[in-house]
Amino acid sequence: MIPKKVFFTKGVGIHKDKLASFELALRDAGIEKCNLVYVSSIFPPGCQIIPKDDGLKLLQPGQITFCVMARTETSEPNRLVASAIGLAAPSDKSTYGYLSEHHTFGETAKKAGEYAEDLAATMLATTLGIPFESEKAWEEREQVYKASGKIFKTTNICQSDEGNKDGLWTTVIAAAVLLPGDDIQKQILSSNTLPLNNFSNANITTTNGSKEIPVSNNGKK
Repeated sequence: MIPKKVFFTKGVGIHKDKLASFELALRDAGIEKCNLVYVSSIFPPGCQIIPKDDGLKLLQPGQITFCVMARTETSEPNRLVASAIGLAAPSDKSTYGYLSEHHTFGETAKKAGEYAEDLAATMLATTLGIPFESEKAWEEREQVYKASGKIFKTTNICQSDEGNKDGLWTTVIAAAVLLPGDDIQKQILSSNTLPLNNFSNANITTTNGSKEIPVSNNGKK
């Protein structure tokens, strides 16, 4: 499956339990109802960037959802944390781009976001053979990348926060959520349950001595 759409989101959560703070960050980002599968850094060819609100409408509870996620957490009071996703998309929509994640402490949202964007753009530039001087500042290299005509867009999304003053866990996340094409998405939206009669006359292997038990249309043994 090659994703056809992507949206970006971010969130922060605070709780006495580390896992619960992550859950609250997911809720803040609007993606808590999904079974998230983390993937690596490729922005698919021809992938369409859509608004967050439009993307959230396409998600169903329990849906297996692929994403590139950055996650940072701390229980140290007032410690600055940030999570960022960077994007670099090529001008040629038939080729792929890059998504990068950056997890950091002690950086502002602006600095962390620009670092993630720089990382994605540099990976794409090396793939496309764009010459650049790595020691130059991001602002200078950004102009070189875009002037080449080979990179269409670079951007980032970042969530930062300070650790809770009372020592509660603070989690910040940023994510690029990848979605399938319209044909597959329609199947997901229209098929919340799988009819039992799809299993008519099927043989199901149980853990009871690995015995295969035929199943009739009414689901009884």
